Amino acid sequence: MAESPGMPDSHWPLWEVFTQGTDGEPFEHAGSLHAADAEHALQNARDVYTRRGEAVHLWVVPSAAITASAPSDAGPFFDPGNDKAYRHPQFYKAPRGVRVF
Repeated sequence: MAESPGMPDSHWPLWEVFTQGTDGEPFEHAGSLHAADAEHALQNARDVYTRRGEAVHLWVVPSAAITASAPSDAGPFFDPGNDKAYRHPQFYKAPRGVRVF
């Protein structure tokens, strides 16, 4: 893929690449790359992250589209739900025939 005139690839949007090893497995973050658009990002991801047959499916997502928590959110954002009794299964009855672990 050739660079656009006056725009080196490091100035192209950043894309996050996710791969799926086999059907049914979860997608895993494989890395990041710069590409001009989604089609080029997918082609570049294929060339970089599936050369040895490591994946059967790819996702490419613009990094700018990802919303993440901040380190300052660590306290209240991730507080456990232990104080929310309704989240515990003791208030529910399992129907007959359902195996309870």
